Amino acid sequence: MPHDFNQQVIDEFRAHHGRVGGPFEGARLLLLTTTGARSGRPHTTPVGYLPDGPERVLVIASAGGADRHPAWYHNLRVHPRVTVENGVFTYAAQAVVLTGEERDQAFARAVEADPGWAAYQEKTRRVIPVIALYQTAPDGPPKINARSLGEALRLVHDAFRHELALIREEMSTQPSATASPTLGAQLRANCLTFCHGLHNHHTGEDLGLFPALADRHPEAAPVLARLREEHEKIASLVADLRHAVTTPSDPATARAEVARLTTALEAHLAYEEQELIPLLDAPAGLTG
Repeated sequence: MPHDFNQQVIDEFRAHHGRVGGPFEGARLLLLTTTGARSGRPHTTPVGYLPDGPERVLVIASAGGADRHPAWYHNLRVHPRVTVENGVFTYAAQAVVLTGEERDQAFARAVEADPGWAAYQEKTRRVIPVIALYQTAPDGPPKINARSLGEALRLVHDAFRHELALIREEMSTQPSATASPTLGAQLRANCLTFCHGLHNHHTGEDLGLFPALADRHPEAAPVLARLREEHEKIASLVADLRHAVTTPSDPATARAEVARLTTALEAHLAYEEQELIPLLDAPAGLTG
């Protein structure tokens, strides 16, 4: 992509916490910052990604089907430590180029999610690389691209809303049970990644955020009790969704479980924002 176009996407991505319009509207997109193989200077590029379990995401060096690998790929081969921005969090990651059967299976899942990747491969004789990005352990608390704790909570929630909307859209394109009795492998990966992230978020709230708020705002005890109860109900729905996507069942069953989870989760997130953001952004919520 031309540099000027890339910079427009980068600026829009950062200004709108990962949301962009044009050809990337509604897509899974991240900003990948690599270190120049020759210059040693940082270079940021918008790239599409695929969820691939709790530990990594995948990016594909398609370059639109060009006969040369993109510059960012050459950079990370020399300097595999990279920086990832997903619209909410910025984190360091280790880039690992997949090879052999692992690469082929990952690329097949990518094609399953978006046939455009196959079209790019058909345009070139090079084997398009697939790269796994593994988040490295941070030195301190996670870096959230927000101006306040309340905004941080809303952005994390919006990221879950966005990912769940993408999963619902992918579900709607699944073939009927007679044509395909199970979900596609990439859609299963997307669902399980979402479930894992939601579990970690709620666990972090139960063990960290809620006790801190209870100390600072004892009057919020009924709200926090209700939120904890909702966490348990949502955990049950998440377990049902996990079961639906990991055992033989028709896509309609998984769609029904996603719909149940969506209804409960949207109500929960809205209530939590209504009740907690004022507490988080009050002076007492910003100290200590």
